Amino acid sequence: MDAAGLRHCIQGTLSPDANTRQQAETELKAAEETPGLLDALLNILSAEQDNGIRLSTVVYFKNRVNKGWVKAGDTQPPNSITEQEKATVRARLVPTLATAQPNARAQLVVALQKILHCDFPKHWPDFVDITVKLLHAQDVQSVFAGLQCLLAICRTYRFKLGDSRGDFDQIVATTFPQLLNIGNSLAGEESIEAGEMLRTVLKAYKHAVYFELPMHLRAHGAMVDWCTLFLRVVAKDPPASSMLEDLDERELNHWWKCKKWAYVNLNRLFVRYGNPASLAKGNGEDYTEFAKSFISTFAPEILKGYLVQIEKWVQKQTWLSKPCLSHTLAFMDECVKPKQMWDHLRPHMPILIRHLVFPVLCQSDEDLEQFDDEPAEYLHRKLNFYEEVSAPDVAATNFLVTLTKARRKQTFEILTFINEIVNRYEAAPDDQKNPREKEGALRMIGTLANVILGKKSPIADQVEYFFVRHIFPEFRSPHGFLRARACDTLEKFESLDFKDPNNLTIIYRNILESMADEALPVRVEAALALQPLIRHDPIRQMMQQNIPQIMQQLLKLANEVDVDALANVMEDFVEVFAAELTPFAVALTEQLRDTYVRIVKELIDRNELRETDEGYGDFLDDKSITALGVLQTIGTLILTLESTPDVLAHLETILMPVIAITLEHKLYDLYNEIFEIIDSCTFAAKTISPTMWQAFELIHQTFKTGAELYLEDMLPALENFVNYGHGALLQNPAYLECMVDMICTIFKDDKVGGVDRICGCKLAEILMLNLRRGIDDRVPEFIQLAMRVLTSDELKIKSYRIHLMEMVINAVYYNPRLSLNVLEANGWTNKFFSLWFSSIDSFTRVHDKKLSIGAITALLTLRGDEVPHSVQQGWPRLLQGIVRLFQTLPAAMKNREEAQREEDFGLGGDYEEDEEEDEAEWEHEDWQQEESEAETTDVKDESTAYLDFPSQQAAKFNSAVGEDEADDELEEESLLETPLDQMEPYGLFKTALHCKTVRPHRDVLLLIHCHTALSQQDPTLYAQLTATLGPEEQQVIKGAIEKADHVAAQQAALQEQQANGGDASGVQQQQQPHTNGAG
Repeated sequence: MDAAGLRHCIQGTLSPDANTRQQAETELKAAEETPGLLDALLNILSAEQDNGIRLSTVVYFKNRVNKGWVKAGDTQPPNSITEQEKATVRARLVPTLATAQPNARAQLVVALQKILHCDFPKHWPDFVDITVKLLHAQDVQSVFAGLQCLLAICRTYRFKLGDSRGDFDQIVATTFPQLLNIGNSLAGEESIEAGEMLRTVLKAYKHAVYFELPMHLRAHGAMVDWCTLFLRVVAKDPPASSMLEDLDERELNHWWKCKKWAYVNLNRLFVRYGNPASLAKGNGEDYTEFAKSFISTFAPEILKGYLVQIEKWVQKQTWLSKPCLSHTLAFMDECVKPKQMWDHLRPHMPILIRHLVFPVLCQSDEDLEQFDDEPAEYLHRKLNFYEEVSAPDVAATNFLVTLTKARRKQTFEILTFINEIVNRYEAAPDDQKNPREKEGALRMIGTLANVILGKKSPIADQVEYFFVRHIFPEFRSPHGFLRARACDTLEKFESLDFKDPNNLTIIYRNILESMADEALPVRVEAALALQPLIRHDPIRQMMQQNIPQIMQQLLKLANEVDVDALANVMEDFVEVFAAELTPFAVALTEQLRDTYVRIVKELIDRNELRETDEGYGDFLDDKSITALGVLQTIGTLILTLESTPDVLAHLETILMPVIAITLEHKLYDLYNEIFEIIDSCTFAAKTISPTMWQAFELIHQTFKTGAELYLEDMLPALENFVNYGHGALLQNPAYLECMVDMICTIFKDDKVGGVDRICGCKLAEILMLNLRRGIDDRVPEFIQLAMRVLTSDELKIKSYRIHLMEMVINAVYYNPRLSLNVLEANGWTNKFFSLWFSSIDSFTRVHDKKLSIGAITALLTLRGDEVPHSVQQGWPRLLQGIVRLFQTLPAAMKNREEAQREEDFGLGGDYEEDEEEDEAEWEHEDWQQEESEAETTDVKDESTAYLDFPSQQAAKFNSAVGEDEADDELEEESLLETPLDQMEPYGLFKTALHCKTVRPHRDVLLLIHCHTALSQQDPTLYAQLTATLGPEEQQVIKGAIEKADHVAAQQAALQEQQANGGDASGVQQQQQPHTNGAG
């Protein structure tokens, strides 16, 4: 398509007529297959005068590059861009960028970034030379284009470390001296264009130093020059053109963005490279000497520059944007722990607390307006404040926490200030009270709650009096934001133990009244405060009387505002007050369903409006997280109703719309909780209702439409469908076919890895264990799927190998003759038995050992002529293998018992744990170490543990690749039930070997048709098997048979007592402990 025709199509996409637009879009879609499309778009862009067409052209160009430009050697998408066309674009893009209008330039930069990611430096080796030439040009447009190109290079290397940075050090050494010259020149300008260019300079530096500090920039001279530039920008009086009336628009102005990036760069240098106490270990570089120099030479000057700006702000001589305030506080936060910087900061603390931290924490005009007009937004801002990375109040809160934890003496200074504020408020006449100050003071003390209530705190016993005097009255404040803060402060001091029980009654009454407050934020804060109060026995007992009404209020709130924390409150209450809520379970579930469906429909509507090519998944926003919380509450409710099957059956029907809407609309973020609900329903009921079979059909449809990677989440529910619905699977071949299809798909899908295929192994295993003699036609395929992987060169972690082997071992246990025929026909028999018995000690769980014992026992029933010739010589190893399994089985059973004891199946809720953890955190703190030590030394920076962790994990991963993971052991799965739980391995073995005592077994054990003893039936084979056993091994065999007799005697006594109507508990206690764990 020529440029004129292409331009006509683009113009058509802007037509108000829908048919014209649709036809134009269809023609443009077809044009993607035409060679030279991008070149034609650049032709239009260079000559076009119409702003609408120009912008549409550049957006189309950017989208075509993003979709069709891939790295050489990567899988090419349909209609990918040819190498010839790529070369043409590379030659023309930068000159076009240099002459482009601002709105078009922004789109071209995105396309340039994509191309560099794919092609630089290998396929665009002269790009740096082009950039350098532009940076030294004499016209502004060319220089700006050079800045954009250098920024794109720095972005390309931003996340690269070590060797992967390639020649970046040389690029920086070549380009950054001129970049510095340009920056210094621009810093003296006033125009908006100069501000945009300077912003680009500062962002290029930011990306260049993000993960590593290039060698050129570490030099003392370069550091002096760049830090001087940054501090010059910080101190620069903003041009008049940047002081817009609208504060949000003002912050977006290029000159204020310049200030922001100057702060960011200075902070980054100190936090990542310049503070010796917080250097990350193992990041590939040793910055120790650099850090020592930086903290003694540069950091004090940076702090001094910041303090000058704060002084001007306090005196109202200048305005500072939110990012400027936030980064200032963040820098001060970093100055608290190192002694060198604390010495500089400490003299300023009283002024900073009073005139910076406190004002920032107080409600602004904007906050109060939002409280009244947009209460839901106010709540999201206040409850999810950690998401507001540039919010000054977040930085101030973090600063206070660091300060009071690291420098304990400061806690008393801050509390003195808080007392001054609240006492002044208390004493003032009503018309002179300043509610904003009181609210800010309560916010400050709430921030310090963990410190104040620390174990050795000398002031913890004074908090109750503070509550009674200064917080209780605010529950009835005429100011809604103060009522909300009173509730919030109560929640913050959740671990406070009130001495006077009357105060708990007052709190409970006030919180209940606040839950009916006219202001939405007060109602929500009251609900959140009620959650931790249930640890107090008096309050919990009072709540038992009206928990249904409280749940109704919570559900009503959940429908008024999407706050995920409310769902956590409901989940806790459902767990703690299970008995009280059981009569209301059906109504409660209906309301939870309606709430969930409402939220999800809003999610679906929003996703349909959002224009995106990403059809896979959805990011977790407030609505998604709230929906997630509702699902978790439903899941908890189901678990509390395990003893009421009739109620559960009703709930399954109620919840089908929840399951259907989530799976049908591919809400991937919510899949895990949906599958857990299906798992809980089927596990608690121990039967599969027609409603749950409908859910199974949905699971299979979901799996087949792009959710293969969610098999691990589906697996517990699928195992329940087999365990408790195996009869229906045999009667309904379509359901069985769905199960087998998922197993085959997971093994044949290239997108999935070993972890997902382990799930396939487990699903095949549960089918073979439950469907005895019902899937003979499927077992050969299961063996083939496993053996093809086991005999391939594919890298397999240990747990994956074990599960693959157990897939075949299950087949042997299911039908030894059939399985040996399949193995022999494919030449796999000797290979498999070698793998199995060389790995016998890797089968560590009770489940593994029982399975291998069952399979070996099944093989022992074969006649000599049924043993394949390829393994006859090694056949005696069967008894040696089972001896080893019996030797290690008792230890495995003990290990499983211990693992199950560690599991907390209680639904009562333990509200002491969190408190104990908080107290333990301060156990070794000494509040009396004021000036003597804590104020005069470095404080250990525990946050470096986080910095060290990623590099340690990366090193561990790199060293493990290709190796046999020694610690990759299978863990006991305490909630999994399989027919192996009912296997009594000693009796099974004795029956096969000697057949002296024949006991009735369940269906699962009827595969052993042992009408005559092996020793009688095939004396030659029996002699071969036993001849290789040493005295110790023979003793193990003897012990296993004696154990079988002992267990049989216990069971006989139990049956006799039960038949006589006696108490069999004593016999039960002597038997082996039975658990649901299959290992």
